[in-house]
Amino acid sequence: MDTRERHLRLLTETIEAVNSTLDLQEVMGLVATKVAMALVADACFVYLYDERADELVLRATHGTSIDEMSRRPRMRPGEGITGSAAAARAPVMLRSQAHLDPRFKNFPNLPEDEYESILAVPILTRDGTLEGALNVRTREPRAFSDDEVDLLLAIAAQVAQSIEHAKLYSEAQRRVHELEALARISEAVSESLYLEESLEAIVKTTMDALDAAGAALVLDDGRIAWPEGVASTHAIRQPLRWRGRQIGELVADRNRPFTDPDRELLASIATHAAVALEHGRAVLRGVLAQEIHHRVKNNLQTVASLLRLQARSADAIDPREALEHSVNRILAIAAVHELLTERRDEDVELADLIDRLRAMLVQGVGGGKDVSAELEPVSLPSARATALALVFSELLQNALEHGGDRVRVELARRDGEVVLAIADDGPGVGAAPAGTGLSIVQALVRDELRGTLDLSSTGGTRVEVVFPG
Repeated sequence: MDTRERHLRLLTETIEAVNSTLDLQEVMGLVATKVAMALVADACFVYLYDERADELVLRATHGTSIDEMSRRPRMRPGEGITGSAAAARAPVMLRSQAHLDPRFKNFPNLPEDEYESILAVPILTRDGTLEGALNVRTREPRAFSDDEVDLLLAIAAQVAQSIEHAKLYSEAQRRVHELEALARISEAVSESLYLEESLEAIVKTTMDALDAAGAALVLDDGRIAWPEGVASTHAIRQPLRWRGRQIGELVADRNRPFTDPDRELLASIATHAAVALEHGRAVLRGVLAQEIHHRVKNNLQTVASLLRLQARSADAIDPREALEHSVNRILAIAAVHELLTERRDEDVELADLIDRLRAMLVQGVGGGKDVSAELEPVSLPSARATALALVFSELLQNALEHGGDRVRVELARRDGEVVLAIADDGPGVGAAPAGTGLSIVQALVRDELRGTLDLSSTGGTRVEVVFPG
């Protein structure tokens, strides 16, 4: 009766210990320690059954530190002495020289051959489902009694229930963790109006949710957006899909393998990432469309104003010449848009713009004249660049039509201001000639560029436009 009472007390204490926590790894550790103490054994090894891999995986030990092992031991049911107990759903006991048994499975990093005896039992639920297996070992030969076998089976039965509860708790915690991660992503995507901020939040949340060492979004054009952390041993890639087509990939790296739940979580994050990416692109497209419409409207209004000014001119102008001038003005505006499209920037490089307009006008009205240019790098916002393009076109066209054989164009910075000069070696003029073209230039320089226009006639004609840069 004393032995039965002691075993009952040990069973009660063990059950209380393993039921004191819902953390699965902590449950396994308590089982190993309490079982070894209950049966006065030198070691105890607790294996958990991985149904997907059909393997028993060593999860906790008493007597040998699992943290020191280079690779966690695994065996299929039926392999080894403990695997045989799991497969047979029955205890296996060897009194001595257990390591000489044909069923013995050796693990290089698990020194089981130093133990003489072994008692292994399966961990089964009430309906017979295999949850794992455990064994106790002693260094001296020992025959475990029937009462001790029954005690270990009783503990194993209770451990099976604790494992089930711990798995449910772990799954619930994982789901909570996933929902929190997805909520953070949804919040970041919905609150941010900027695509880059959304992508940054997705990558950082991915690293946190998967405990990853690195993560990145790879867009469909191959560009890597917001790489965080460092590359590691194991990588996982999840396609970003939007309406049946792939628009990128979400990549994560870490030092240990990714599990199926990890892949499921990454798939959920990838769904949010795809929505965020398309949402951000749609916003950018909308903003860009509004900006384009605004620019086109303003430039069409400029063209209309120029045509009205031409129509109201009191000068007798050849209609064909007036039409050609108007065409050149429109082409000057088009050149600004072309540069904006190529650069995808808000600023225009004036040297590129002037060079394009020079080539266009020389081909159209140059008549074989020698036109040289010395252009320093200067950039202007698009609205002011449009005004300068019109000014330059009017002045160069006038020099080509009425100046000498050689024309020189200069663009430079001087004392914090931009200087555009056009000079020719023609007969020169004594005063500023009247005309629609010059009226346009004067109005644009004064109202749009906030600058000054100077015309001189010494050994030819030189027109200089100076404005704040």
